[in-house]
Amino acid sequence: MDDSRRRRQRMIGLLRGMARDEGYTLTCLPDVRLLRADRPLSRTPVLYEPGIVIVVQGSKRGFLGRQTFVYDDQHYLVVSVPVPFTMETHATAQEPLLAIYLRLDSAMALDLCEQLDRHEGIATAEPRGLYSSPMEASLSMAVLRLLEALANAPEGELLGPAMVREIYFRVLCGAQGGSMRAALAQQGRFGRVARAIRLIHSEYDEALSVDRLAHEAAMSVPTFHAHFRAMTGTSPMRYVQSTRLHQARLHMLRQDTTAAAAATAVGYESASQFSREFKRLFGRPPVEEVARMRRDFAMPEALTPSGFVSSH
Repeated sequence: MDDSRRRRQRMIGLLRGMARDEGYTLTCLPDVRLLRADRPLSRTPVLYEPGIVIVVQGSKRGFLGRQTFVYDDQHYLVVSVPVPFTMETHATAQEPLLAIYLRLDSAMALDLCEQLDRHEGIATAEPRGLYSSPMEASLSMAVLRLLEALANAPEGELLGPAMVREIYFRVLCGAQGGSMRAALAQQGRFGRVARAIRLIHSEYDEALSVDRLAHEAAMSVPTFHAHFRAMTGTSPMRYVQSTRLHQARLHMLRQDTTAAAAATAVGYESASQFSREFKRLFGRPPVEEVARMRRDFAMPEALTPSGFVSSH
């Protein structure tokens, strides 16, 4: 058995031991969670906070417009800016999907970017809000060290942060690390659209208009529309709607509220409109979707608020 296979088998064993239930499992590090799925999942809408998803066993496919993003034991996913997309999972009870999710620590990532910028030969690229990239051996080894530390609470708490920093370093220097560094810089049109996206996430329950979002991005409405769609694959108001609906679903799951109360909490004035749009996005009425999530998906306590809405 070669080194890469031994390393993968070790990671699978560690994740199986720590992530015993389907859904997300907390770790001793607040921005690191483990994910397990014991069954396949057909295409479903998702909205990830900025972060890194590293799959050790099984696979996921993300679909954004005509683009497909594979993240499996050979590829990881990077989300620089929250982008609503659809995702499917390939997993079985015998070979469950096992993954690690690292929510982006922007301060740490930017600090590394500044240090990398001082070195010659560090290429940059066009910023991208979402991409998958090949898993290099150096990154795989860093992930294994983190998992070994997380399996031991004192090591995880004391050494884990440095190991997370190494993973960021490997990603920023990886095959598409230049795109992540450019996205984190928040420069140019990408940065201006990103400011509008942050406004949507912080004020999703307010009456947001395209004019206001375009003003936040310092663009004309037509220019803003074009660049927003190029970056996210959807229109500004569809993005607002998706953000509200994802937040409403989480509200019902975590707060155990009614669909009507969740609709009001995210800015809907019409409960019937909320129910129609919810079913259009998730494929089920609110009550059925929440029941499915509770039945099939472990939902631990919320992460520390980051200013972004997400699916989990």
